[in-house]
Amino acid sequence: MAQSVTARPVFPIRLGTRASPLALRQAEMVRDALLAAHGWDAAAVELVPMVASGDKIQDRALADIGGKALWTRELDRAMLAGEIDAAVHSMKDVETLRDAAFQLVAVLPRADVRDRLIGADSLDGLPHGARVGTSSPRRTAQLQRLRPDIIVRLLRGNVATRLSRIADGSHDATLLAAAGLERLGMDVGAPLATDMWLPAPQQGVIGVEAASAAILPLFAPVNHAPTMAALVCERALLAALGGDCRSPIAALAQVRGNRLRLNAQIFSADGSAMVEAVWQGDVADAQNAARDMARDLLARADANVIALFQPCARS
Repeated sequence: MAQSVTARPVFPIRLGTRASPLALRQAEMVRDALLAAHGWDAAAVELVPMVASGDKIQDRALADIGGKALWTRELDRAMLAGEIDAAVHSMKDVETLRDAAFQLVAVLPRADVRDRLIGADSLDGLPHGARVGTSSPRRTAQLQRLRPDIIVRLLRGNVATRLSRIADGSHDATLLAAAGLERLGMDVGAPLATDMWLPAPQQGVIGVEAASAAILPLFAPVNHAPTMAALVCERALLAALGGDCRSPIAALAQVRGNRLRLNAQIFSADGSAMVEAVWQGDVADAQNAARDMARDLLARADANVIALFQPCARS
């Protein structure tokens, strides 16, 4: 296990980020929140962009080339080497089980959790046999459950790349996270209501990790406690399910005051089988409830679903 590095309380604070347009925008949001919270001038926080392994390979599914670690590997190395002080992540791209050297020190308020359908006004509006591009097992399962006639094609890349595939006619539609589109100032697509289309766990959450707890006080003022509670609950569910990049999982935790509501679904690869559960209770009980929910979901799942999950012994 890697060792935590010593904090570097020296300006500028160096925030590592992937170099994609969306990742840079998210890092800018963290920088701006820090500057506002502390009253610092712009020179106090420096963004350090890096090209992630996952951005270099676009023609294969993430699960086939190394999983979510391909989004975090370069930033992790830089943190442990002392080249950056913290890393900004889209939390749905972060592995569930992380090296203990890295601590989640803050999350910004959660944005719109929904997916947006690009290419039609609704799922019913897609033509029969529509070619829909995605690399997400969750979206694939949801699409094929609701519209078995749809042809799902592998489509990876940044937002601009995926939108271009609709514009050039190679695909009829795709699905993108509303949060990312809004952060890029793009008002496109039709939002899919969460009561019929649950998002990915952690969708819409920007998180900051550091390799030393000593840096925590700098980020505490920008941490959004309700979002952190929802995120921790969803990550507890993921860990107990033992899912990976091939596992179709949809989940959403919503916090209202001291109460939390968790809704989760797991699917077979083709969406023909689905198991779901809902829990409501005190925020303080949410992590244990999420673990219990995972066990219940797997206990009720058929073999086609269970084959995609490996429950974590530590759950």
